[in-house]
Amino acid sequence: MKILLKKKPQNPIIIEGFPGFGLIGTIVTEFLIEHMQCEMIGEFLYDDLPAMVAIHKGKLVKPMAVHYSKKFNIIILQTILNPKGKEWDIAEAILEMAEQVKAKKIISIEGVASQAMMSDKDTQLFYFGDDALKKVGLKPIDESIVVGVTSSIMLKHDDAVCIFAETNSALPDSKAAAKVIEVLDKYLGLKVDYKPLMKQAVDFESKLKTLMQQTTKTTEESDKKYMSYLG
Repeated sequence: MKILLKKKPQNPIIIEGFPGFGLIGTIVTEFLIEHMQCEMIGEFLYDDLPAMVAIHKGKLVKPMAVHYSKKFNIIILQTILNPKGKEWDIAEAILEMAEQVKAKKIISIEGVASQAMMSDKDTQLFYFGDDALKKVGLKPIDESIVVGVTSSIMLKHDDAVCIFAETNSALPDSKAAAKVIEVLDKYLGLKVDYKPLMKQAVDFESKLKTLMQQTTKTTEESDKKYMSYLG
């Protein structure tokens, strides 16, 4: 597992949001890529994850890609693959890339489950790693279990910065994602309007659910074919 870059911008901020609870990170990165005039500058190279690409509106969507906003000097990591089982390798590849480009910081976006949260209650946001996030309204996270790529980065990178959005939905949660983008806007001075995300929520959720369902279906069909080869 490694990341191949066509361009190596220097001293950027890296934002990663891999599929997790509520698909918060996936929605946030997808929205930022579309609204920050990003270009694809690289991709993850691997041979131990499902061989799959997606086609959306007639265009090829790389399953794990690196996008860059020159205007804000921000690298955004996007994936539609489930990284289960490869979290350590992916984290290592991200940290190697961060070293190549001398990244200022790595910001991880995650959803955290909340059974107590009601649908009509405002989404709670929490942070880890940078007290400057307290100034934009976030609370430090005191108790939680973090899994996935973000946890691997936290364990390998002493200066990890994380934003956690509370959600009670295993389905895409655009409302919580919009709150994260609002915070990122204030924290990084992006001047990106998060309101369109609320208007586009249905389209975003439909698109992401379709991509994730197709990913799961493709993996299951691939497993069935493999088993049939074995008899």
